Amino acid sequence: MSAENPLKKEFRKLERNVLILTAVPLPFFSFSYLYTTGGTMQLAIPSLPPIFSPLLLWTAIGLLLLQTIQFRKEIRAINAQPNPIMEKFKAYAVASHKRFYILFAVGFLSAAGLLIYEMPGFTITYAVCLVFVSLGKPTPDRIIRGLRLKGEEKDLVYEINRRDP
Repeated sequence: MSAENPLKKEFRKLERNVLILTAVPLPFFSFSYLYTTGGTMQLAIPSLPPIFSPLLLWTAIGLLLLQTIQFRKEIRAINAQPNPIMEKFKAYAVASHKRFYILFAVGFLSAAGLLIYEMPGFTITYAVCLVFVSLGKPTPDRIIRGLRLKGEEKDLVYEINRRDP
């Protein structure tokens, strides 16, 4: 019986939190999309001034750019420090959490914008958000590549997904 990989517990927690942050906005956006395209349901949606539509859309786009820039900056800072793998991984998890909280906000902004203004730009913004979610989801390969791990550290991260007998 091998010793428990210290990263496995941290990875599972990161994976769970990312999944929650990804899944929660989905039903809200789905409802907004079905409401705006279906035409059979009538709701009393609050009316906001049209000036807020581009403001909301550009905020969502800005947040998409921000999460990419911020995440890359934090990964560079992590790689600049000669820390042990556990500290690097925890810093990576913090950077990932920040990234997915921003994507969480974009999901809700897109849902609200689509529901209130019925503009296709919000659907596109949400689709781009889903691309970032898909490409940014932490996996052992992405962690190894992002943190530039080699040797024993790389093997330790690969063992995260290995099932215990």
